[in-house]
This record gives sequence, C-alpha cells and structure tokens, in this order.
Amino acid sequence: MGSLTKPIILLVVIYLLLKFVVPIIPGSAPLPSSLIFLYLMLTLAGIVIYFTMSGESKDAFWGPIQRFLTGENIGALQTARYAVLIVFPLLVGWQTYGSTAVSDAPPAENRTIHPAPPGEYTGLSNPVSKTPENIMQGKGFYAAFCSPCHGGSFDGKGPAARGFNPPPANFSDPTTIAMLQESYLFWRIKKGGVGLPIEGMPWKSAMPRWEVELPDEWIWKIIMGEYDGAHQSPRTWE
Repeated sequence: MGSLTKPIILLVVIYLLLKFVVPIIPGSAPLPSSLIFLYLMLTLAGIVIYFTMSGESKDAFWGPIQRFLTGENIGALQTARYAVLIVFPLLVGWQTYGSTAVSDAPPAENRTIHPAPPGEYTGLSNPVSKTPENIMQGKGFYAAFCSPCHGGSFDGKGPAARGFNPPPANFSDPTTIAMLQESYLFWRIKKGGVGLPIEGMPWKSAMPRWEVELPDEWIWKIIMGEYDGAHQSPRTWE
C-alpha cells in the first residue's frame, strides 16, 4: 500500500487547500462543492495518467488496489476491506436517495417569484361588489377549490401541500398577497402555473389553470374571500 500513500496525501492536501485555504485569500470566496469535486477528479486523473506511463509504475499503483479488492495477501487489512465493501454501497445508496427524495425545500435556482403579468391584466379592478354575501360566497369557492393546497386557514398548509415543490403560497404571510394587486391574483388564478412567463422558470408553480373550470365572477369572489380570510388587504397604487 506504500505506493498509494503519496497520491492519497496529495488528494487530501488539495482538498484542504480548496476547502479551507482558498476562501481566506483576499478577494476570494468559498468554492462550491461541485467545483472542489471537479478539481479532485482532475487531480485523480493526472495521478492515474502519471502512474500508467510505464509498466513498472502501473503495477506498483494498481497492484495494491487489486489485492485489496480481491482480498489476496492483504493480511490485517482484511477487516478494512470488508468495511469498505459494505460502507461504500451504503454511502452510494444514501447519496442517491438524498438526491432523488421529494423535498419541501424550494430549489436553489434563481426565479422571479412575482413576474409581471401580461398587459391585459394590468390594473384590472374587481367588478364584484365587496359585500358580506359575496365575500362569504368567495370563501365557499375557496374552500372547495383552493383549500386542499392553500389550507383552510389560508396558511399554505392544506392536506395536499406537501406534494408540491414549491409549496402553495401562505396568504396569511404579509409578503404574499398583501404585496399584490387583485388583478395580479386574477391573472395567476385564471392562467395557473402554465401561464407563467420565462422569468418564472425553472421553479414553476403547480397552480391549475382555473379558467377552464371557474367563471371570472367566481375567481373575483375567491380573491375577495382570500384577502378577508387571510386578514390582508390588496395592494393599491396611490
């Protein structure tokens, strides 16, 4: 195993330099893990190329690795061999599961959370009178069509919320519908996630395209019910 000591030490030293030394250099920033991994793979490729330039160096480099994997003449390293053969597949499985498991956390890609609506929706006014009856009816429509995702308490925690990424909006949060005009909500409800412009990608919304099922009057009433139920007021321009 002696011929492998120098390559292993080299890889460890390069990792420590990239992870801990480079970020403290003035004008530098921490390197992302993907870039560190790339540099380590390039280093490993260089090591393999170097040790395979001659038959003697190739045997000295690959021989210990082959003996370790086959268990031939490794003596006290037999226990370490079994540990590696068991732990390595477990680590690969854990990494695979972690990268494919459904998560409630939003993805890291940049996205415009509230992209500008098309011109025909800009500045629309709610044509439905704001009466207690209409608000109550709007809450009823909300309960039937919206609450499974956005929650009966308007907090984005409906029974189906965990199935979506990004999660449904929390209307009781003052940074959501309180920051928006009613015309914006009308556009988003009517056109849904498929109606988002390019700046709304790649983190798309799972909002259905409700214009297929709901008439405009119902959508406007739902909007009134959402604001009232969330104890928020729509944004207006002074």
